[in-house]
Formats: sequence, structure tokens, C-alpha cells
Amino acid sequence: MDPEMKQLLLETHALAKDNHDMLRAIRRDQWLGFVGRIIIWAIVLALPLYLYQQYLQPFVTKFSQASGISAPEGAFGLPTSVQLGKLLNSIKTGQ
Repeated sequence: MDPEMKQLLLETHALAKDNHDMLRAIRRDQWLGFVGRIIIWAIVLALPLYLYQQYLQPFVTKFSQASGISAPEGAFGLPTSVQLGKLLNSIKTGQ
């Protein structure tokens, strides 16, 4: 093999190796980005539920017990409009 062909072959091999390394880095970054998005969306969707359980639900339970309203029956355990009306009426009357 003449030296010029050998030099071209070595350059092509080096370029192919660099290309392979760059593609692996791109794939790794895509994978980490995907996992990061999953984690962020899990936090975004779970945080309001956690905050409701920790901070808002005790108040809802306290007010519903104080006004004689049964356990909330609405979606996600939130009080219905009828129950909220009873609560407001009990607050207005001072009971």
C-alpha cells in the first residue's frame, strides 16, 4: 500500500471514530434529557396532590366536621357545591 493511501485510510478511520464518539454523546444526552423530562413531569403532577394532602385537606376536613357536613363526595375528595353552600351558611349564621 502506498503511503498516500495509508494516510487517507488513517484519516478516514480517525474521522469515523470521532463521528462515532459524537453520536454516542448525542444519544446519551437525548436519553438523559428524556429521563429528566419524565422526572420533572412527575414532580409537576405529583406536587399539587402532595400539597393538597398535607396542607389543604386538614382544613377541608375541619370545616366539614364543624359544619356537620359529611365527608367530601366530589371529584378527588373535594367538597361539592352543595356542601360548600352548607358550609357558607353555617359560617354566616355563626354556628
